[in-house]
Amino acid sequence: MARKFLISRVALAMALAGGMAVAAAPTTVAAKEKKAAKASFSKEYAAVAAEIDKTVTEAQNDPAVKAASDKARAAKTDAEMAAARAEVDAAMGGILAKLKAADAAATEPLDKLKQGELTRNVGIFMSDVGMQHRGLVMMAESGAMSPESAGQVQYLAGVTAYQGQQYAEAARWLQAAYDGGYRDPQGMLQAVLADSYKRSNNPQAALAIVHKELEAAKASGAKPNETSIRTALQAAYDAKQLAPSADYAAMLGQYYPQPDSWNAAISVVRQLASLPGKENLDLMRLMYVTGAMKDKRDYLEYIENVDPRAYPGEALKIMNDGISKGKLSTADLAGEKANTESRVSADKASLAAQERDAMKPGATGATLAGTGDVFLSYDQPAKAETFYTMAMGKPGVDANAVAMHLGMAQALQGKYAEAQANFAKVSGSRAPVAKLWTAYAASKTTPAAAPAAAAAPQS
Repeated sequence: MARKFLISRVALAMALAGGMAVAAAPTTVAAKEKKAAKASFSKEYAAVAAEIDKTVTEAQNDPAVKAASDKARAAKTDAEMAAARAEVDAAMGGILAKLKAADAAATEPLDKLKQGELTRNVGIFMSDVGMQHRGLVMMAESGAMSPESAGQVQYLAGVTAYQGQQYAEAARWLQAAYDGGYRDPQGMLQAVLADSYKRSNNPQAALAIVHKELEAAKASGAKPNETSIRTALQAAYDAKQLAPSADYAAMLGQYYPQPDSWNAAISVVRQLASLPGKENLDLMRLMYVTGAMKDKRDYLEYIENVDPRAYPGEALKIMNDGISKGKLSTADLAGEKANTESRVSADKASLAAQERDAMKPGATGATLAGTGDVFLSYDQPAKAETFYTMAMGKPGVDANAVAMHLGMAQALQGKYAEAQANFAKVSGSRAPVAKLWTAYAASKTTPAAAPAAAAAPQS
């Protein structure tokens, strides 16, 4: 993403690690499944598993196990980890050998479910993600899981595979959980699934899921889930696809019109479109209007695009804003601020004459559009609208540029419906920018939609 991922992988990893930390208490899925199904363990398995189950349960309150487990979680080297795990094994009475013996005796579905549960929990005590994953897969493949429990186990199998950098395996289990309707309380499934697909070179699979979910939310009148939009935007960006990226960026801005969302949305289009300065300027203007400018680069790019020699008033406004917010210093501008200030007075003094010339019957389309551009740069959108309207349809004008700027002038006056109608006329390289300005106008008039239900399919 521009400067950072839409869904930070550092945050993702921390969230997953935190989520697994709370799972240190032994699970009781097998016991619940046994009660629900009125099944029983095989005689051979019951004989060897009872002691292991008792050990795992008592280990939660055993100081020696806790101390060794803490060492395993804190280990920095392979040697430290091996020593800590050996200490956990010893504190639990040689649990690894006992588990291995129980593996051979687990022949019935309920045996395998319980064996998987025990393996997963010992893996948690040992901070062994691979062991946790093996246990969860054993549970998921046991044939004894109920639909109510299967989704959570599949999700955790996907998470542990992801933590072990087995991304194709992670996608397999996360996709199964998703398809079964499971949604984790933390809302992490979509993000982990999408990143698993990306890391296993299949970003389109995640994008297809999210697109379907977002379209369903829009069709039902529900507010699309923000995580789902960002996941889709990330996938489209990673695939370097401008058109869908612009669509999802617009959706993010429209439904979640906060500065951070607009910064992410605009930055995606800005990078993928690689527009020439005159067209990129309209993106930077939207970034300013939405309060989404974050750093020095944003301000310097805006100033470069606007060109202080062409539109000194607008350039000076951005310079002053950057300085007042601590994003720019006068040294960053290398004397350009003083030069720009010297141009503003003369430029403003010429506005009246320029307006008179543009109002003459023989004024060309280029003169009318240029006059509109000047008044737009001086934050006079009503006058700009007048001249853009007169320029529309005139020979020799850039129809896309005029429609784009007319829509902007109207949006800045609160004429949102008229603005959207003009943005819809924009095609070519300016179209992605028009989509974002359309979303800006729509965000001002879209009534608050009901959030999508947590249980609804999400990307």
